[in-house]
Amino acid sequence: MMRTLFFTALGYLSGSLLFARYFGKLCCRRDIASESADKNPGTFNAFRYGGFVCGTLTLCFDLLKGFLPVFLYRTGRGPAADLGLALVLAAPVYGHILPLYHKFRGGKGIAVSFGCLLGLLPEARPLLIFACTFLILSLVVKITPNYHRSFFAYLLSVVGMILLEPNAAISIGFSLIAILVCAKFLCGSERKESVRVDVVWKH
Repeated sequence: MMRTLFFTALGYLSGSLLFARYFGKLCCRRDIASESADKNPGTFNAFRYGGFVCGTLTLCFDLLKGFLPVFLYRTGRGPAADLGLALVLAAPVYGHILPLYHKFRGGKGIAVSFGCLLGLLPEARPLLIFACTFLILSLVVKITPNYHRSFFAYLLSVVGMILLEPNAAISIGFSLIAILVCAKFLCGSERKESVRVDVVWKH
């Protein structure tokens, strides 16, 4: 129990580090979140408003802050299928969206979600489910704008995890992630445009 609490806290605190803000100020002396339309301190805005170096650093560190707590928890002595894994898996995303260091005003958590799933390697099925869902909704059945694409990608990935992932702790952990991420999308301040669905091969 203490081990689970430690890595859950570590995951939340590492997730609370908003690297888009830090690298925006370091690389180009800009407040990425304040300048962006959706006020999101995330990887996309780091690339858009901070440039390639700022965006690349933000992406790497956002992935890393999700990866490390999960990977270290999995490589320790704890059982791989215990429910504590669900809490550790979700903690970095909760930290990113509700960061302790930034008055609980954080980002959307997409890059961090990928980082958390990378921490499960060599168990690659959850990462593949999530990545393939995003690719399908981008390249096959294209959903626009990005807000809707990401929202449905999380919902469909939860279904995929439940159906295809034998480790219930991983499915529960990703469901906890999806609940908060989708709530963030629904409660966000950005303008909600109408959803558009296109079948790519018909163009």
